Amino acid sequence: MKRQIDIEKISSCIREILIALGDDPDREGLRDTPKRVAKMYEEVFAGMTLSNDEIAQLFGTTFDEEDMIEQSSNRCVIVRDIPIFSYCEHHLALMYNMKVSVAYLPKEKMIGLSKIARIADMVGRRLQLQERIGEEIAEIVEKITESDAILVMIHGEHSCMTSRGIKKPGTLTTTVTYRGERMNHDSDLRQELLMLMK
Repeated sequence: MKRQIDIEKISSCIREILIALGDDPDREGLRDTPKRVAKMYEEVFAGMTLSNDEIAQLFGTTFDEEDMIEQSSNRCVIVRDIPIFSYCEHHLALMYNMKVSVAYLPKEKMIGLSKIARIADMVGRRLQLQERIGEEIAEIVEKITESDAILVMIHGEHSCMTSRGIKKPGTLTTTVTYRGERMNHDSDLRQELLMLMK
């Protein structure tokens, strides 16, 4: 059963934050801010209402016709530079300019290309760490395709580093996630896929 985001409670809490910041939540410019923020949170955190299994079921359309698999048995599927955003769970700060690239070797099932982008988008719509985004995308792709060789590479900027704290705009974080039996034991394959992703 899909979980719900409590927008009434979020609205109430945002009102209290505005008061704590020393502002007046009843002034014209802020009067509707708590409701607007609550609606925004409902949208940007939509992925929190679904488990990885539910995302896999939602976007799990695959092609398993024998001729397609036969044609693809010696191929790699790569979807590069999927733009997503997310929010860091440590500061609720935006992670932006994020590009997700996903590669996998088809086994018996192939996922629709647009579904890979939808999975990446939905996983990003949670309180996250960049490393975990890669792990969760790889896990969902594995659940759907049953591939034994999956690689997820993510590049992104984190406003908790660029606009606060150390304040280093332009700093780019790159994470790489491997998943599957074949990836764990074949270093040449890992290197080959990494080269293809660049």
